[in-house]
Amino acid sequence: MTEQSGGDAVPSLEWCNTTLSVAPFHTWLGLEAVRVTRTELQLRMPWRPEIVSNPRIGSAHGGVLGSLIDLTGFYVLLVNQHRVSATANLVVDYHRPATEGPLHATAQLIKVGRRLSTAQTEIRSADGELLASGRGAYLMSE
Repeated sequence: MTEQSGGDAVPSLEWCNTTLSVAPFHTWLGLEAVRVTRTELQLRMPWRPEIVSNPRIGSAHGGVLGSLIDLTGFYVLLVNQHRVSATANLVVDYHRPATEGPLHATAQLIKVGRRLSTAQTEIRSADGELLASGRGAYLMSE
């Protein structure tokens, strides 16, 4: 499950991708873990024509971006062996339309608590433009 990196054990990308593939929605989105540390997870989502909600400009539906923010925040906790059970709160800010091209979501742990944990996520385009960002609070299992 883990690889050694600078003396700290971190989850392997293979293990992260196997964990992500358990949920059919994540499989449908085509999610791939591309980077993982003890405090950060980066996922890549290929573009899918089915996510377009505004055909005039070819932009992705905000709900898909919100879902990507939520699940990336949730999984940064999960893949690092924190017992997370559900999303308690999610705030999403949309900065510019997400148009055709892969989406890169990076979540960072802000706080890991006994009952509630917080993660912050940014979604960027392939060329690094900030498309959306958000912060999730997640309920922890006992």
